[in-house]
Amino acid sequence: MKLIVDNMSCQHCVNAITKAINDIDPKAKVTINLAKHEVDIEGGTISQEAAIEAINEAGYEFVGISY
Repeated sequence: MKLIVDNMSCQHCVNAITKAINDIDPKAKVTINLAKHEVDIEGGTISQEAAIEAINEAGYEFVGISY
């Protein structure tokens, strides 16, 4: 799943979002493209809703789904 997330601008953001997702699903592979504001989550069993909630709770703003 590819999620569009605002307020990401640096490696700290990458680490914080990756940790938030992996705290829920350690098997999920998280790839973040800062230029496109995309968080790509592959593998694992985390639901889209849980991923969005984790991102928002980490202090970032989910704004949409990338296709």
